[in-house]
Amino acid sequence: MTLQNTQYDEIILEYSRRQLRHRYELEQHIEIAHNKIPRLEEIDQEIASLSIQKARNLLGEADTDLNLGDAIDSLSEERVALLAMHGFSEDYLQMHYDCPQCKDTGYIDGQKCSCFKKASVELLYDQSNIKDILKSTDFSKFSLDYYKDSQSDLNARELATTALDSAKEFVADFGTSFNNLFLYGDTGVGKTFLSHCIAKDLLNRGFCTLYFSAFELFDQLAKGTFSYKIEDAEKNEPIFDCDLLIIDDIGTELTNSFVTSSLFLCINERLMRKKATIISTNLALEDFAQIYSERVFSRISSNYTMLKMIGDDIRIQQKLSGGDY
Repeated sequence: MTLQNTQYDEIILEYSRRQLRHRYELEQHIEIAHNKIPRLEEIDQEIASLSIQKARNLLGEADTDLNLGDAIDSLSEERVALLAMHGFSEDYLQMHYDCPQCKDTGYIDGQKCSCFKKASVELLYDQSNIKDILKSTDFSKFSLDYYKDSQSDLNARELATTALDSAKEFVADFGTSFNNLFLYGDTGVGKTFLSHCIAKDLLNRGFCTLYFSAFELFDQLAKGTFSYKIEDAEKNEPIFDCDLLIIDDIGTELTNSFVTSSLFLCINERLMRKKATIISTNLALEDFAQIYSERVFSRISSNYTMLKMIGDDIRIQQKLSGGDY
């Protein structure tokens, strides 16, 4: 589970909000119950007094023959009976928690509670930019039936099988080995869908994954570069430091010198930090090198697994057949 400091702080802040909310709810319950049953306030005061005496006895500061534990238990039983008599639940005057296991602290004996892990995954999904898309996406829905066998040198089904196997291997090895993927080829052959499958698996495992279309990425990088606002620049840091960055459909944006230099900076920075990146494009390799410079292409070709995908547009096939992906 890899969270950036700001993400960790956001989760801890949410736990603090939960604790404050439940403390306020308990205070409201106490006020309501005491107003309806005045004897309850007397019981609470008596229990508090007896508890202090019991603590002093344990410390050897006082000596008494009174069985304080029995007296406290008797008062507690009276309180439960009074609550039930007036229609309140037995635990009405007890603190409630969203997670009783960790009592909304996120930790049990110094270890992260399961609720903390769940909160981490939910936060990563929220910040991934593709939360809604991933609801209906996973490797089981990647069908090779859309890729036809061919007698030519390039076989669409073989290439798709290689890409699928490489994607699954990428996920299986993630966190233990460093790799990057470059998906290129025809329009509508599953490059984006495959990157979504990877993103879903890694998000479920708690890795920080960010998805951007090429236009969105360079728009965000431009805001961080040219804005006078500190918060705009800070938003670019996750682009360089998230566990996995997906840049989709590169080549569809308006390309200029800023885009070219920003792409090189992003690729180079993530390589130095050993942070994985997936890039997809409909451009042929020679066109990509010409548009983004040989320097950018050299960095990619020497550090990424190059996966070509070809075939007929799956979206058109779906419309004709009425099937899913």
